[in-house]
Amino acid sequence: MRQSHVLRLESRPPNIEGKGEVTIRDLVRNSLRMRPDRIIIGEVRGGEALDMLQAMNTGHDGSLSTVHANSTRDVLSRLETMVLMAGLDLPVRAIREQVASAINLIVHMNRLKDGTRRFVKITEVQGMEGDIITLQDLFLFDFSMGIDEKGKFRGTIKSTGLIPKFMKRLHDVGIDIPMEVFEREMEASGI
Repeated sequence: MRQSHVLRLESRPPNIEGKGEVTIRDLVRNSLRMRPDRIIIGEVRGGEALDMLQAMNTGHDGSLSTVHANSTRDVLSRLETMVLMAGLDLPVRAIREQVASAINLIVHMNRLKDGTRRFVKITEVQGMEGDIITLQDLFLFDFSMGIDEKGKFRGTIKSTGLIPKFMKRLHDVGIDIPMEVFEREMEASGI
């Protein structure tokens, strides 16, 4: 990153004597003592998901991480499971409320049948309805353009025409995204 005041922390396994291990969970907790504006975790795989969510819910907006999952909905299930791996007996509803409050956007990248990796879905986390975290797809990969002569998908990611709820918050902190980004492209048929 080409930002000032960036600190990189790395986990490490224990030595041959079983000592000196530094886990991602240790790093997340210790990074909070440094009063960061943002925390970026390369990949969440276990109990550190709880610490990440708590950090995101306590003034560390703009933080991000990666999670391996099969879909945007599956990200939520995986996070629930990883939070439970932290060893605390938290009710599932409390975990879901933490997730819904902490995460605004899920960007799903997938390896397609042609071997390429593409962004296939960008989804807003809207909040809770009952016990369910509600999602709204903002952008979807359009497969309708078919496959080129090399067997690669020609498609691109396109707006669903829906505007995310967090736009006002972005504007309030000086980030202005042109509304045209969210305009749905008209099909050639005019539909």
